[in-house]
Amino acid sequence: MFLNRHDAAVQLAEKLRKYRGQDGIVLAIPRGGVPLGAVIAQHLGFPLEVALSKKIGHPNNREYAIGSVTLDGSVVNENAAGVPVRYIEEETTRIQAKLRENFHLFMGGRTPTNLHGKTVILVDDGIATGHTIVSIVQAIRHSQPAKLIVAVPVAPPQAAHRLRPLVDEYVCLLQPQDFMAVGQFYVDFEQVSDEEVIQLLHNNAAPAASRGGI
Repeated sequence: MFLNRHDAAVQLAEKLRKYRGQDGIVLAIPRGGVPLGAVIAQHLGFPLEVALSKKIGHPNNREYAIGSVTLDGSVVNENAAGVPVRYIEEETTRIQAKLRENFHLFMGGRTPTNLHGKTVILVDDGIATGHTIVSIVQAIRHSQPAKLIVAVPVAPPQAAHRLRPLVDEYVCLLQPQDFMAVGQFYVDFEQVSDEEVIQLLHNNAAPAASRGGI
């Protein structure tokens, strides 16, 4: 059990201290992952940015995921069987436009840092289904980072089976068998506002020299 996101972040940062001094960046999944990412970035001396993803819903049931979209591409899963390719392409274009709006909201006029050759630490406040974080991991891999680490305070045990083959290191502090929701493992799990996310990102921004499109 964690007191709050700050408590969880401090514990995660201790597990990640070996990466301090490397050419790295922390990518946090908004909104809940950003307070953790800020603490970890400060501990490691890394800049902080957001990592964005959104599911593609089935045309007959938008809540039923058939894939996911990031700023850099899309991934479809087995649920997409029989769905018209044109629908997937149009949804990908629409969702990417929304993700770009969100990136601008959180990061202002900055462009995503070029991740090639960097140590990338992807952070969230926990994993539920894993769909979002898997899609982001797959997108980051296309950028050819030197190392890719996923760090979360809590996740169901099956998340490790999905993620370990995709990353260089998977750091998870709690993997309870009775997992039902991320929030059950925090004493304080208040929602994080857009304003808090924007301020944290502003305080931990990458210097302009290290940027350049992914």
